[in-house]
Amino acid sequence: MSDTNSIPASAPAADSVTLLNRELSLLKFNERVLGMAMNQANPLLERLRYLCIVSSNLDEFFEIRISSLKEQERQFPNVPGDDGMTPSAAFELVQQRVHELVDRQYALLNKDIFPALRKRGVSVLAPREYTEAVSAWASDVFLNEVLPLLTPIGLDPAHPFPRVYNKSLNFIVSLSGEDAFGRRASIAIVQAPRALPRLLEIPESVCGHRHCYTLLSSLMQQFSGELFPGMQVKGLYQWRVTRNSDLFVDEDEVTNLRQALQGELSQRNFGAAVRLEISEDTPVELEHFLQREFALGPKDTYRTHGSVNMTRLMPLCDIDADPQLVFPSYRARLPAPFDSMNDNPAEMFDAIAREDLLLHHPYQSFKPVIDFLTSAALDPQVVAIKQTIYRTGEDSELMGLLLAAAKAGKEVTVVVELMARFDEQTNINWAAKLEEVGAHVVYGVVGHKTHAKMLLVLRREGKKIVRYGHLGTGNYHPRTARLYTDFGLLTANPDLTNDMDRVFSLLTGLGARRPLKLLLQSPFTLHDRVLKMIQAETEQAQAGKKALIMAKMNSLLEVDVINALYKASQAGVRIELIVRGVCALRSGVPGLSENIRVRSIIGRFLEHSRVFYFHDGGHEQVYLSSADWMARNFFRRVEIAFPILNPVLKKRVINESFIFPLKDNVLSWEQKPSGEYERIKNRREPFNIHQYLMNLLGKAS
Repeated sequence: MSDTNSIPASAPAADSVTLLNRELSLLKFNERVLGMAMNQANPLLERLRYLCIVSSNLDEFFEIRISSLKEQERQFPNVPGDDGMTPSAAFELVQQRVHELVDRQYALLNKDIFPALRKRGVSVLAPREYTEAVSAWASDVFLNEVLPLLTPIGLDPAHPFPRVYNKSLNFIVSLSGEDAFGRRASIAIVQAPRALPRLLEIPESVCGHRHCYTLLSSLMQQFSGELFPGMQVKGLYQWRVTRNSDLFVDEDEVTNLRQALQGELSQRNFGAAVRLEISEDTPVELEHFLQREFALGPKDTYRTHGSVNMTRLMPLCDIDADPQLVFPSYRARLPAPFDSMNDNPAEMFDAIAREDLLLHHPYQSFKPVIDFLTSAALDPQVVAIKQTIYRTGEDSELMGLLLAAAKAGKEVTVVVELMARFDEQTNINWAAKLEEVGAHVVYGVVGHKTHAKMLLVLRREGKKIVRYGHLGTGNYHPRTARLYTDFGLLTANPDLTNDMDRVFSLLTGLGARRPLKLLLQSPFTLHDRVLKMIQAETEQAQAGKKALIMAKMNSLLEVDVINALYKASQAGVRIELIVRGVCALRSGVPGLSENIRVRSIIGRFLEHSRVFYFHDGGHEQVYLSSADWMARNFFRRVEIAFPILNPVLKKRVINESFIFPLKDNVLSWEQKPSGEYERIKNRREPFNIHQYLMNLLGKAS
C-alpha cells in the first residue's frame, strides 16, 4: 500500500471527496487478486494463476486506462475530476501504486511460489542451473528451432530501430568489435517471433524429472554469442513495450463499420507507447536509450525481476502434475428438467412453456443453453432465431449452430457487436461466415455497443407463432461459462419475449421506440428506473418503514446513482453492495454512507453476474442484468435488465446472490471509508461462497 506521506500535494484529502478515483480503485481490485496469490491456503499452481491474472489485468490497465489518463494529463493536467484529483496527481499516484504492485508480484514469484513449486517437482530453470545434459539439449533447440527464426538488427544509419509490436518480447544487445564489413555497431535489437513458445518443456530424459521447464529468454541469454559471430556480446537484456490499444472509429463518418474497424485493427499494435518493461540487470545507458526511443520516462519504466511478461507462465497452471497443486476438479451437473431430456427438440420447448427455468453458471451446466439453440436449429417448427453476440470465442459451438440453422433455411438474425474490446477480429470473422450462409447480420446501433444478452426463438405452433427466449447476465461463451458466475433465464413468458422482440426490432431496423412491458433497457429506461427504485426505498425509510437495497455488479461508477445511494443511506436505507472490481462509492463514511456496506468477492470463479434487489414494501423487485452501474452501460450501450417473476426462482436469486454471499468469510473483502479493502476476518466457522454453491447446486436435482 502507498505511504500517505508520499501522496502528491494536489491530491485531495481522503475525507474531502465523496467519490474514489477509478484507476486507483481498479488497482485495489488487482491487489485483492494478488491477495489470492499470496494466500498459502490456495494450491500452488492456482496461486501462480492469480499472479498471472494480475499481470494480464495490468496489461489491459496500461493499454486502456493509463492511455486514457495520459491523454487527460496532456489536455487537462490541472482540472480536477469527479474524484477531486487532477489528472497529473492521479497519474503520479497510480504509477507509484503500480510500481509497488509489480515489485510485490515478482517478490512473491521468486521468493515463495517458484521455490515451493520446485519442492513439489515443478521447476523453471535459469541458465546458471543448466546441467551439462540440459545445456546440450538447449543448444540443440536454440540452433535448430530458434536461431533460424531470428533476425538480429544492428542499429546504424542503414538499420534504424525496428517497428515493435505491442507487448512483444524483444532483446537489446550490447556489442563490441567489428563485423565482416568493418562496422562497429554497439547496440542491436532482436525481436522474438510470435511463433516461438515463451515457455519450453525440457524432456524428462534430459532433466531427470518431469515438469522441468525453461524460458525462451533464458535460451537467448545462454546462446547470445551465436547471434553475432566474431563480435563480443557484452550483454543481452529482455524488454517489451505496452502501447495504447484503444480503437477509434468515427462511426458517424463511416459507411461500412466492419471495413473501417478492420483497417483500425491493423494499427492497434503500434499505438503510442505507455509502458516500458526491462529486465532488472539492464544497464542504465540502455534503459535511457529505450526510453528516448519510445518517449517514456523513469516512472513509465518497470524493471522486472524475471520474465518481462509473467503471463507467459500461465501454461504451467494447466500441467498434468500433482492434483494437490490445483483446485479439486468440478464439473457442473445438469439440473432438472434438463437432466432427463432426450434428443427430441419438442421436449425443450415444452419444458420452457410449463415454467421459467433458471440457470446459475458455473455451478450449473451451460449445456441447456446450447441444447436450447440446438433444439431451435433442428426443430422443423422453428421459423426464426434472433441472437445478440458480444463475446463468443474463436471456436464456438453456438455459432456453429447458428450457421447450421441458417443453412437449413431458418430466418437467422444475429446482432454482432464489432466493438467488443480485444474480440473485434473474432467477431468480424463470425460475421463474415454468417453472411456467407444467408444469415441477417447487423452491427447494432451506431454509437451504442450492443451488450445485452438475448436469444429469441420463434416457433410455429398450430396457427400462431410462439416465442421462447433466453436472457442472461453473461456472454454466450461456453468456456467462460465454466469460469464466470452468471445467471440465465429460459422463458416463454409472452410479455418478456414480446419485449425481447421489440428490442431486436430496434437493433435491426428503424422506427420509434415502442414501450416495453417488463424489460428495462439502456439507453432509454434503465438509468431512470434504477434511480426511481432507489428513491422509492428512500421514501420508505423516511416514512419509518423497512427499506433495503442489495446490488451485485462488476463496477460501480455512475455519479447520479452513487449520489442517490448516498441520499438513501442518509435516510436510513440499508444498502448491501457486492462489487467485484471498480467502485467509486465510499462506504461507511459518517453522515454520508454509514448504512452502505461494500464487499468484493475474489475466489475460484470470477464474479460476473449483475443482480439488483429492492425491498419495495415487501414486494421484492429482483432484476438480472447485463449492465454494470456505469455511465457507459446506462447511456452508451444497449443493455437490458429483466425481472425474475417466479417466486421460487426469485427466492433462489436472492439467496444465491446475496443471502449466502454475505455470509462468506473466506473470499470476501470489505471496503473501508478510505477506499482501501480489508479481508473479512475468519471469526467463526469458515464459509466459502463458491464452495458452498458448488455443493448446493452441483448435486443432482
